[in-house]
Amino acid sequence: MQNVRNTAEQFAAGNSGRPKGSRNKATIAIESLLQGQAEALTQTAVTKALEGDSIALRLCMDRIAPTPKDQPVSFGLPKMKNALDASEAAGSVLTAVSDGDLTPFEATRVMGLIDSYRRTLELTEIEERLQALEAK
Repeated sequence: MQNVRNTAEQFAAGNSGRPKGSRNKATIAIESLLQGQAEALTQTAVTKALEGDSIALRLCMDRIAPTPKDQPVSFGLPKMKNALDASEAAGSVLTAVSDGDLTPFEATRVMGLIDSYRRTLELTEIEERLQALEAK
């Protein structure tokens, strides 16, 4: 790849002038300082945490048991065989929220899945109808 420069000897927009995959000097320096010290640093952090250092404890806990990003959700959802079934599925989600089985955040994500699947079913139904019309 050529490093194209403009008339002011600056690199073109979107071109940093660094080859792809090259690493930042600060990152390289930090990695060279820490190289071979990971075990000692980990042991020090654990020791500090056991001595009651709250920052070290938080650091250790974040690595040992990180906050889950996403968890499976289990609740009753009717089968969706066609696009019209989406309203029944949406009703089930609202019921699950009102019963406390789903949080509003989880319900929003599930509703997004229902909507996406509904659109897939709609397109499939349209395609089937179109093929039937073309076959006549």
